[in-house]
Amino acid sequence: MQGYFIHIKEVALKNNCPICYSNEGLHLSFKQRIVDTQLYKSITSEIKHKLDCKNCNSPIYPVLWTDDIEQVFEYHKKAFTPKKTTFKLKTVSWILMAVLLLTLTAIVSLTIYQ
Repeated sequence: MQGYFIHIKEVALKNNCPICYSNEGLHLSFKQRIVDTQLYKSITSEIKHKLDCKNCNSPIYPVLWTDDIEQVFEYHKKAFTPKKTTFKLKTVSWILMAVLLLTLTAIVSLTIYQ
């Protein structure tokens, strides 16, 4: 399944970075997955988060998180509102369904009237 993630929300945290100990650079971002195929486009409920330090340009993995960072993360995770999940068929899908429906109707009418 092909898809990509779109940026939904980014929050600057005032916690100390576990790598460079700066309290100015931590940024928590949330992204949501979009699936875009030839037949449909869908916003899924799959959410991805990432914590980076802009001061030392390092990703901060959950293994390095302090209790304070975890608490702030949980707060922002609960406060985060993702986009509604959607599923939209593209024009090609509608055309294929119409052709299929017309073909089935033709087959049924030919078998009934013979």
